[in-house]
Amino acid sequence: MEELRESGQAKRGTIHCLTIIGQIEGHQILPEDQKTTKYEHILPTIAAVEESPEITALLILLNTAGGDVEAGLAIAEMIAGMRKPTASLVLGGGHSIGVPLAVAADKSFIAPSASMTIHPVRITGVVIGAAQTYDYLARMQARITAFVTAHSGISEARFVHLLSDATQLANDVGSILTGQEAVSAGLIDTVGTLADALKYLHERGGETK
Repeated sequence: MEELRESGQAKRGTIHCLTIIGQIEGHQILPEDQKTTKYEHILPTIAAVEESPEITALLILLNTAGGDVEAGLAIAEMIAGMRKPTASLVLGGGHSIGVPLAVAADKSFIAPSASMTIHPVRITGVVIGAAQTYDYLARMQARITAFVTAHSGISEARFVHLLSDATQLANDVGSILTGQEAVSAGLIDTVGTLADALKYLHERGGETK
């Protein structure tokens, strides 16, 4: 976490820095050669940050490569439910479930060189080709779409269009938005750097939702 000291007459508190990197690991263990973020470790950390009297804000650094949808949504809901000021900063990329994680914060930032990859929910491994399987995927996608549109400025129609674009990804449907494109679409609040995110949290320090 970053210790923020007194500057002049203004007393500053402590910003906790939470990194969510690589694939989001849920209930199933990914191979050890894949960098993972274990959501069962992150959830109690977020709760502890919310309860700590010494911590005034939370900064989430994101560079995700997809992962478990249920785990990602659980983390996103925890962040969105905090009273303390929160800011997210996308560095490198926000892939798949990284999108709701980015928009869950009070204010979302994206580095100029970063990108957001938006594509429909997919599952790997053995798939039962029954109507119930496709209905389950559709309902899961609806949950993600509802969360993203509720916590960002993008419209449902625009988000669904980006999910369904067949011209951008070679072997899949979906879209890749660079930093400014993500902002223009209403998905991310602003292009910015670490200094911008910290400045926002410094100014918000001590506030509650």
